[in-house]
Amino acid sequence: MSGPASPSLPDLAASGLPFALIARDDRTVEVLTGDVVDVDLLADIPLTGASGAPNEVLALVPFRQVRERGFECHDDGAPLRCLIVQDRASLPRDEALAQLPTAAVALENPGFDIADEEYAQIVRRVIADEIGRGEGANFVIRRDFTAGVSTDAATAALTWFRALLEHERGAYWTFAVVTPGHVAVGASPEAHVSARDGVVTMNPISGTFRHPAGGATPETLSEFLRSTKETEELFMVVDEELKMMSAVCSDGGRITGPHLKEMSRLTHTEYVLRGRSRLDPRDILRETMFAPTVTGSPMQNACTVITRHETTPRGYYSGVAALFTPRVPRQAQQPGGAGEATHDLDAPILIRTAYLQDGRLRVPVGATLVRHSDPYGEVGETHGKAAGVLGAIGAVPRDIEAESTAAGSEVIDEDAPAAAPRRLADDPAIADLLASRNGRLAEFWLNPQGSGEPGPFEGRSALVVDAEDRFTTMLAHQLRHLGLEVEISPWSEVTDAQIDAAELLVTGPGPGDPRDVSSPRIRRMREVVARRRAAGRPLLAVCLSHQILADTFGIDLAPLDAPHQGLQKSVDVFGVPASIGFYNTFTARVPAGTTRAGEAEVAADAAGDVYALRGPGFASVQGHLESILSRDGMTTLQRLVEQALSPVPA
Repeated sequence: MSGPASPSLPDLAASGLPFALIARDDRTVEVLTGDVVDVDLLADIPLTGASGAPNEVLALVPFRQVRERGFECHDDGAPLRCLIVQDRASLPRDEALAQLPTAAVALENPGFDIADEEYAQIVRRVIADEIGRGEGANFVIRRDFTAGVSTDAATAALTWFRALLEHERGAYWTFAVVTPGHVAVGASPEAHVSARDGVVTMNPISGTFRHPAGGATPETLSEFLRSTKETEELFMVVDEELKMMSAVCSDGGRITGPHLKEMSRLTHTEYVLRGRSRLDPRDILRETMFAPTVTGSPMQNACTVITRHETTPRGYYSGVAALFTPRVPRQAQQPGGAGEATHDLDAPILIRTAYLQDGRLRVPVGATLVRHSDPYGEVGETHGKAAGVLGAIGAVPRDIEAESTAAGSEVIDEDAPAAAPRRLADDPAIADLLASRNGRLAEFWLNPQGSGEPGPFEGRSALVVDAEDRFTTMLAHQLRHLGLEVEISPWSEVTDAQIDAAELLVTGPGPGDPRDVSSPRIRRMREVVARRRAAGRPLLAVCLSHQILADTFGIDLAPLDAPHQGLQKSVDVFGVPASIGFYNTFTARVPAGTTRAGEAEVAADAAGDVYALRGPGFASVQGHLESILSRDGMTTLQRLVEQALSPVPA
């Protein structure tokens, strides 16, 4: 579709050929056409054509691709679908609107596949059986709004795309992807990951404020921003995405924000994470599958929990639409420069999206469940998210008064494009509330990292054992800033020889009950800790591993009365106060006032819950010093590493 002629969108829909429409700003609509190829793996995405020239590719990545990382899921066989772009054009937004159909698409027998009370029961079970038993900090469980559609699929796609362009605002991508047998139309608020010229960006969004009838105001939004649940929910997903950033970026990632993501019917809170990486964009995509905002944390166990509580496959929900665009590296752009062409990546999350297949509309929506979730509040959140999509595409009545308030005008014509928005973020009180959140966070992740000076442990090395919580990638990043050369090994792969040879062994956090020896993972972590302690070699144990270490000293392990998932606490770590983030459901517990257990010195609170141990050649901590919630994380980590590396008396 290159050349002077502008494409006719109705003709394109009538042609039966695959196409995609993407609006990434408020001025233009990108029109992509080409050939569709389904592949098995992300590595198979055809970024290079038969001639060796780079391809532009738009890939729809289904949730089932988490199998590439060894994670569980209901496998529905949804294809990793690639549109290999042969032609692209850009239409002015107004010209695109003039070509798009306006007649409403009728829905037949609409409703949720899971009743409200049944969904509330699922919420209760997840809080009690998963969060309450240490399986993770938060989980996203979905339900689907479904309906029959008799309108031609391509026509429905154009109609809904037009409605989203007109009536939704604040979306990162507004899009329609029409391929054989499948349509996806949405307005995703969230850029999961992008990579441009070596800079990787992630955009964790969490916390959902449903605009009241008549629209949002600074007063109603302020109440939402003061919510402990909503604040902690955002902090938890930032921690989870920083795990991913630390895995793909040499500098670990730096956070900026928080900001508001203001849409027509919903407002979210968000941060932006940035770092540098030289990885192939397909590898970046693999290492960041998928956003914790639509799965939970820790990610691997979240997939297991989703499989337990969602009885049907997700399809493309919570996957990504990934656009790989060829570019020439900077060095090849200089006179006489050389370099191979590579690709930039732009990948929004597939949420706020309607899917149409075999005459059935499906709008999946989910709520993030945390330790103090209200079941009926989470039911209401799914209604709000579904109504946001359905109202935007004209499938249910729109809140015209709310759109008027959002657009900053007295009256709004339902069939007219939205006026320029009046931003709630511009209100000084709202800006102050947002900024105040960073006072709780670790400066290490907010500021440029490193002075260029050698770290205090320069020339020394550590092996980190991952117990299925990628907090270990953040922990490894911090250890490298302290000067250590760090390697990470999964619990299932680490060998006894590696354990014995490590100069410093760091046994990491993970989900589950530390007493559950029926779990192969827990059993192996117990073996690792016991072997290292018996050798008297330097050991640092974190969270789950801290509990396992405490057990070797005869300290009792017990569940907390209320899980400490995403909780910030100020504790005394052997005479030094520290603000630390906790993600634990179980605790090591001693009688109140106990300060020693065998050769271990004990730091515990007034109730006897143990948050640190130290002794000759070892140290441990219950909290996550790598978390953004650990304002004193780096200084405390340095102290504990010094303790672990201190010579053991003969």
